[in-house]
Amino acid sequence: MAVAESRVAGIVRSLGALEDDMDSLGPRVADMGRQLAARAKEEEESLLARTREMASGEAEGMVSRARAEAEAEAARASKEAEERLAGLRSRIEENFDQAVEHVVSSVLKA
Repeated sequence: MAVAESRVAGIVRSLGALEDDMDSLGPRVADMGRQLAARAKEEEESLLARTREMASGEAEGMVSRARAEAEAEAARASKEAEERLAGLRSRIEENFDQAVEHVVSSVLKA
């Protein structure tokens, strides 16, 4: 019977040790959960920062392209205006003598 009692005592000690291990698992699991939550928060913040950087870069690119297009359009409009102005000046110069003669003739008739 002593052998059976020693086996039972061994089983009880093993069960006690197992119970102690199980009791220590709760706080360890809770700590792991906190670590995992902290890691997830860090990763979230990192991804958010990278997303903002990418969005800023894309926005800067869009603004740059829009600025270049606007400058090109302004240059085309300016060139067209200069060409029209040159045409008007040319027509004024061509018809200046005739206009002066017309004004002088009108003044002399009056």
